[in-house]
Amino acid sequence: MAAAAAAVTPLASANTSFSLALLKKLGDKDNTANVFFSPFSISSALAMVLLGARGNTAAQMSEVLCFTKAQKMKQAGPPQAQVQMQQKAQAKLPPQLLKTLKTLDVKDDLHSSFGQLLSQLNKSDAPYALNVANRLYGEQSYQFVQDYLESTKKHYKAELETVDFNSKAEAARVKINGWVETQTQGKIKDILAQDAVNSMTRLVLVNAIYFKGHWDKQFKVDATRDAQFKVNKNEKKAVKMMHMKSKFPLTYISEVACQILEMPYKGKELSMLIILPNSMEGTTGLEKLEQALTYEKFMDWTNPDMMDMIEVQVGLPRFKLEEKYDMKAVLTSMGMVDAFDQSRSDFSGMSPANDLFVSEVYHKAFVEVNEEGTEAAAATAAVMMLRCAMIPATFIADHPFLFFIRHNPSKSVLFAGRYCSPV
Repeated sequence: MAAAAAAVTPLASANTSFSLALLKKLGDKDNTANVFFSPFSISSALAMVLLGARGNTAAQMSEVLCFTKAQKMKQAGPPQAQVQMQQKAQAKLPPQLLKTLKTLDVKDDLHSSFGQLLSQLNKSDAPYALNVANRLYGEQSYQFVQDYLESTKKHYKAELETVDFNSKAEAARVKINGWVETQTQGKIKDILAQDAVNSMTRLVLVNAIYFKGHWDKQFKVDATRDAQFKVNKNEKKAVKMMHMKSKFPLTYISEVACQILEMPYKGKELSMLIILPNSMEGTTGLEKLEQALTYEKFMDWTNPDMMDMIEVQVGLPRFKLEEKYDMKAVLTSMGMVDAFDQSRSDFSGMSPANDLFVSEVYHKAFVEVNEEGTEAAAATAAVMMLRCAMIPATFIADHPFLFFIRHNPSKSVLFAGRYCSPV
C-alpha cells in the first residue's frame, strides 16, 4: 500500500485535494442539488494565471489550488540532517526572498508536471477520446511579458491569439465561444455570456476538456428498465435504470456505511468511481459522507489494494447533467482574494504594466452516462480584468451518490459530481 501512495505526484494530490474541497463548496448552498465540474479544467486555467502571479496573489492562489499542501507533502521526506542544513542556509536569507524562492519552487515543479500530464492525457493512440486544450486570448494593443507567453506555451501548449477587445469585444466573445464549442465536440456552448467581456478586457484564459469513453463492460440496452430514484425519504422520480452482472472492483467502507464501485472504461486507464451510501439519513444520505471525505480517505478508500474484484449486480441510472458555475465567489470564499481585487492583485509576471486583475472565472461542464459509456466535457474561462469483510454483491444506485472520473496512471481526478436527482 505504501508503494501505491508513493507513486502519486504532487500535482495529482493537489488536484484531488482541490476536487474534494470544490465538491463540498459547490454543493454547499443546496445539499440536494446535482453537481458536476472538471477540477482538472479549473486548476489548469488557474495554473496558467498563477504562472504570471507574484507575491501574495501567487501565495493565495497556490494555497487554494492545494499546490502549497502538495509541495509540503513532497518535502516531508528528506532525512533530518538534510532538513537542518536547509534550515541553516535559509536562515541567512531575507524573509521576502525566501517566500519568493518557495513560491517559485512550487510553481516550477508544478507547471512541468502539468505539461507532462497534458501530454499523457492527449495521446493519440488512446482507446478513448480525451482532448484537453488551452488558449490565451489577449488584447492586440496590450503588452504581455514574453517569458510568460513562452512558459504558457511550453507547459500548457497554450498559444496566444490576439483579438480586438478594445473596439470589437462582441466579435472576440463569439470567436472564443466558437473555439470552446469545437474543442468540446459541440457540448459546451456559450462559455462566455453576452456581457462577459468588454473594451476593458485584456486577457481571457480558456481551458476546455472533452471526454468520451466506452465502458470496458457495456450495459445491454435491453436490460435497461423504468425505475424509481429515491431523491430523498419522501420523494421519488422516474429514471431509466441500466443493469448488468459482472466482475468489478468493489469495497465497503464501514466508517461511512458506503459502497465504492470502480467501473473502468476501455483500456482501463480511466475509470468512474461511484460512492454510494447504504441508507438515506437526513435529506440525500450524502451529508455524513461529504463531511468525512478528505484527500487521505479518498486515496485510501479508492486504492486498488483496498478493493476486491467481485461479481456484482450493478444498477446505474442513465443520466445527463449540464452545470454552469461563476467561480469568482467560490474561489474568493476559499481564500483567493487578491487576484480579483484591482488594487491588490500582482500579475507583474504577466504584464510589465502590472495593471491586470481577474474579473471572472466561468466554468461549464456536461456529462452523459449511458449503456455504452460516458461523454463528458467542460470548459473554464478565467477572464482578466477501511475495508469490511462483508461485501454486498449488489450495487444499486437508486438514491443519491458521488462520482469521479479518474485517470488511473496519474491518479488525477478529471471530473467530479454529485447525482441527487434526475433532471
